[in-house]
Amino acid sequence: MFHWLEQRPFFFTVVLFLFIAFAGLVEVLPDFAKASQPKVGTKPYTVLELAGRQVYIKDSCNACHSQLIRPFKSETDRYGMYSISGEFAYDRPFLWGSKRTGPDLQRVGNYRTTDWHENHMMDPASVVPGTVMPAYPHMFTNKADIATAYANANTQKQVFAVPYDKAGMPKLGSWEDARISALAEAKLVAADMKNQSVKDAVEAGEIPEIVALIAYLNSLK
Repeated sequence: MFHWLEQRPFFFTVVLFLFIAFAGLVEVLPDFAKASQPKVGTKPYTVLELAGRQVYIKDSCNACHSQLIRPFKSETDRYGMYSISGEFAYDRPFLWGSKRTGPDLQRVGNYRTTDWHENHMMDPASVVPGTVMPAYPHMFTNKADIATAYANANTQKQVFAVPYDKAGMPKLGSWEDARISALAEAKLVAADMKNQSVKDAVEAGEIPEIVALIAYLNSLK
């Protein structure tokens, strides 16, 4: 049979293509099935964290920072455990990125603190000498869009069956429930910050973008 195929290049090419395609499917399909399953311990973002994620996207943080640690020693030594597909089950959109002007942030919540992020966003060079990252002082006065974040979470719950309100998962509830919960979470973040205007805003019931962003960054572990 092989001798017959070798004498007929067209049929040889077809058989080779079918063989490689079948082998590829055998390798790829199981990973697609696993990719749809959340990694054990992975939870949906809270409304405040989603609001911070919106700030992260709006100010193009993902243009310079990836959120995908590749399985190479040079990566895991610097950033921690390599990324697993199930960790991104609740990420819409994905923020894997392909450019690293700055470091990968997939596990930044494991080694940076609220205080560090506060200083870094107000004056990056004060904590990373020589950095090319710009300052983001507007985040300390702009208000986070909690209403859109709640709508986002509610859509994910209804359309994608994200398990909000289930045992061990973040509570969503009504808009008023979500607003109160986001404010309570914001107060915990602001308590570790030095900026008094931010603290005063949160106490007055308003949530600056910087607080939401830090909540999101702290959740990346």
